[in-house]
Amino acid sequence: MRTRFILIQTSHAGNVGAAARAMKTMGFDDLVLVAPRWPNVLRREETIQRASGALDVLENARIVATLDEALDGMSHLCATAMTPRDFGPPTASPRAHFEMVLKKEQLALDGQALEAKNASNVEAAAAPSGVAFLFGSERFGMANEDVYRCHVALSIPTNPGFGSLNLGAAIQVIAYEWRQALGGFAVQNATPARVQADAAQVAGMLAHWEQALTGIGFLDPSAPKKLMPRLNQLFNRAQLSPEEIHILRGVAKAMLETAQAKR
Repeated sequence: MRTRFILIQTSHAGNVGAAARAMKTMGFDDLVLVAPRWPNVLRREETIQRASGALDVLENARIVATLDEALDGMSHLCATAMTPRDFGPPTASPRAHFEMVLKKEQLALDGQALEAKNASNVEAAAAPSGVAFLFGSERFGMANEDVYRCHVALSIPTNPGFGSLNLGAAIQVIAYEWRQALGGFAVQNATPARVQADAAQVAGMLAHWEQALTGIGFLDPSAPKKLMPRLNQLFNRAQLSPEEIHILRGVAKAMLETAQAKR
């Protein structure tokens, strides 16, 4: 589903950069600016700095004179308006609305697919044309006439006593919620995948420890009881890595050397 973020009459260059950054982190790249304060806003130093590496989004961004141009090809329009209005589209939280939109789209696609299957001339079901998220200026928000054109007014649930959100922060929340609704991204591990030691490595380490524990007098070979099997189960639960096996064998070696030095 095509996704477009539209900023209307943005007055701060830094917010354009912040918008690009917020979009890229969630995998979106279609940004359109309607009559921004600065005609060269996409090239201003503050914009580039706040984009923090999302330069490809800025390079692909478009500046248009009217909202009609920005909405070209979009079928579902979402206003972002925190201020309640007496008239206009229904207000909804992003998460609840996105669930409804995707459910309706899936039902529509299922119906089209069924019709296509039963038709003599089979054609693929048409994909939705796109969703647009509209954000007003930092000073005045969205104009009423722009809100009235939308299918919904998204309201981010915030602290009732303080609902002030920076434009970049609001875009980040909307982009995140929409990406989650579309399936989200898998969490990336900050460290390499853990490698578990094999059974032979664990057995070798346990044999080394048995020697060391005997050497320091902790284990009596004539009456071992269940000490080693219990240690075996303990280390199995720990799911040791080869590096950890190496450390434990180093400990066993040090115990043996200490015991021999005291004789």
